[in-house]
Amino acid sequence: MLAPGQRSYLLLRDNQIDIMQSAVSSNWNSREQGIEPLPVHFAQINRRDGFFLVGRSAEPAFEWKQLEGRTLLADHGQQPLAMLKYAVHLNGVDWNRIQVVDAGSPERMQAAFASGTGDYLHQQAPIPSGEAVASVGAAMPPVAFSSLCCARDYQKTAAYLVFLNVYQLAREWVRSTAPEEVAAAEAPFFPGISKAVLADAINRYQQLGCWQGDIAIPRELYEQALDVFQFSHGIAWRHPYEEVVA
Repeated sequence: MLAPGQRSYLLLRDNQIDIMQSAVSSNWNSREQGIEPLPVHFAQINRRDGFFLVGRSAEPAFEWKQLEGRTLLADHGQQPLAMLKYAVHLNGVDWNRIQVVDAGSPERMQAAFASGTGDYLHQQAPIPSGEAVASVGAAMPPVAFSSLCCARDYQKTAAYLVFLNVYQLAREWVRSTAPEEVAAAEAPFFPGISKAVLADAINRYQQLGCWQGDIAIPRELYEQALDVFQFSHGIAWRHPYEEVVA
């Protein structure tokens, strides 16, 4: 997690870190500001948006149109919000008819929802309370959602190749291993979240197909991410694949 005021491209440029989890979209606004050098994105993590709409009770017959006239606590991070707007549009919903609330950080959003604010909550799994009624990722095409990036010089090192091989094995393990086994291994990273809730999150992402395919970032998924950001007016132009991905 970045501290306030930290910039990922500076940490990578100055060799304070070697590799960072990010998204191809993180390069676009910086490129439009003329910032160089920027990280290169070299491996995909998720090929689906990992956010869900969470209600106060189970709604097996939920339809996206139900959002109109309701209050939604939405994650206002640039990419989550752009993806949500795109999914809303694809499902025939008028964004302007949703009462969208910015409650701050994910922790503050969950606290507000728990205290009774809002009809629905927009969040990633694990989902410790409430019921997931819809998946944003399932409601839109596959997309270059999250990825790993590094400085271009780091790609020339032996350490980079070692990491790439290990990452490929680890991603396949998470994709194909029983959710309960993955949850047991990952539990120390999620204090306060029960293994059952964590296993449920992993199962949801496996079923969604977040980790399907090779670790390379496909051009078509990169272009889909550009489509999403153009729709929400989040970028000034379409940024060439080769300038962001290697």
